[in-house]
Amino acid sequence: MAEDLTGRDDSLDSTLIQRWKEGDERAATALVERHATALSRYVGSLGERDAADEIVQDTFVRAFSSLEHFRGESSLRTWLFTIARRLVVDRRRSLRRRREVGNLEDVDAATEYTALDSMIASEAQRKVWGAVGKLSPTQREVFLLRVNEGLSYKEIAEVAGTTEGAARVHYHNALRTVKENLND
Repeated sequence: MAEDLTGRDDSLDSTLIQRWKEGDERAATALVERHATALSRYVGSLGERDAADEIVQDTFVRAFSSLEHFRGESSLRTWLFTIARRLVVDRRRSLRRRREVGNLEDVDAATEYTALDSMIASEAQRKVWGAVGKLSPTQREVFLLRVNEGLSYKEIAEVAGTTEGAARVHYHNALRTVKENLND
């Protein structure tokens, strides 16, 4: 019987983690297959489309190197999103420092929706993404984690480093703003 490698089944993640700890390399592959696409979407939504593959790869390297210390207080998926977010922040700091030192020539700023424009066919979807683009960075992050990734407010709070209540407020404010922009 084939395993379901999609979805957010935390018990399957726990089983795969245990199998990996016992030396089953296929379990690691299954974990990557289950979560890589969602991580890549998330990293892209943070404006790191060009570096998404590298950041996702680094996320798994970091996760597997410290999986022995994963306490399971949150889902594996939430933990992976948190690692990816930290890597994005670290990458941006590093790039900023290099620019300040003058080691980098003119670096083009990544725009979050350039690639999306070519992918989104319908005008309605373009309007939605335009409205999402008008959100503050925090609102956009919370909104996309909720809408695209289906994370709970508790999981969003863990990923974004905020409280569950703040995550709810950011999401509802983002939703209201998107609706208002669609009605303009």
